[in-house]
Amino acid sequence: MQHDYIHIILADDDEDDRLFFVDAFEELKINTKVKTLNDGVELINYLNQDDVQLPNVLFLDLNMPRKNGLECLQEIKANSKFDDIAIAIYSTSASEDDIENTFVQGANIYIKKPDDFGTLKKILSEVVTINWQYHTNGLNKDNFLLRM
Repeated sequence: MQHDYIHIILADDDEDDRLFFVDAFEELKINTKVKTLNDGVELINYLNQDDVQLPNVLFLDLNMPRKNGLECLQEIKANSKFDDIAIAIYSTSASEDDIENTFVQGANIYIKKPDDFGTLKKILSEVVTINWQYHTNGLNKDNFLLRM
């Protein structure tokens, strides 16, 4: 079913990061519906519900308790039900290993969490307005890491 908004989910264990994320989308003039979840277990349980509306874009923190972002990414990529979800890794880590691992595991883009609200709004606006079909078609390591 098509909707006239972009459905976004953020899985992140940091309450402040979740609040800033929601606030940023409220200030952007993009028609979105944002849902936040506290960790990877909550995310996978939510996605596996029978009647759930899957997100267009999933922002996934890497460092979460119970089930981390990489484990979630692997589970999502192993299930064809989730093939149409664009996955944006959203992490404080800028480690080459994390970037490489999530790229190899099939994430669509890697975003290092910004330090200020203005940059966060710019990044989120950029990510949700990407033509994902085009972006993932020519996906390579150079366009995987979003730099602002």
